[in-house]
Amino acid sequence: ALVKILTEKKLVELGEIRQMAERLVMAGQDLNGATLVSKAWLDDAFKERLLKDAASAAAELGIATSNPNAPTILTVQENTPQIHNLVVCTLCSCYPSGLLGIAPSWYKDREYRARAVRQPREVLHEFGTNIPDKKQIRVHDSTADHRYLVLPERPEGTEGWTDDELKSLVTRDTMVGVSIPTVD
Repeated sequence: ALVKILTEKKLVELGEIRQMAERLVMAGQDLNGATLVSKAWLDDAFKERLLKDAASAAAELGIATSNPNAPTILTVQENTPQIHNLVVCTLCSCYPSGLLGIAPSWYKDREYRARAVRQPREVLHEFGTNIPDKKQIRVHDSTADHRYLVLPERPEGTEGWTDDELKSLVTRDTMVGVSIPTVD
């Protein structure tokens, strides 16, 4: 109710609330997924390898992509000017925690899991992420043996940035696809 009032009165935007909540939850965590994204942004050959075979590309950096308790495949889906990718697990909450940290409560929520498939544009809007109508949204359904990670588009204005500077833009939510990395 409070969020609704604050957003209706234009005191804050949904995206700002989502960003603040994510920063609090993820404080101090090193996201291996962010390392993969920043490397892909800086190295086109690595990006090509990551999109073709995520496990092998990640292993080059000493990063394991498989669930330690059961073998899993990781597929990286690239956001482009024409396509935005979104990850969900419709059955439970399969999630690459080794790359993204602890799964957020909303990812496990039945409503998110159902609506992300049927109404992805509306769900993204509720996260404060507005995808233009001309851009296609592809939803990827994670399973117990197959996980997905989104390779977000590199924000404009980040040319010449260091690896650490780029990593600071990459969050769990950008790698799930519910938000887009931005330069503040």
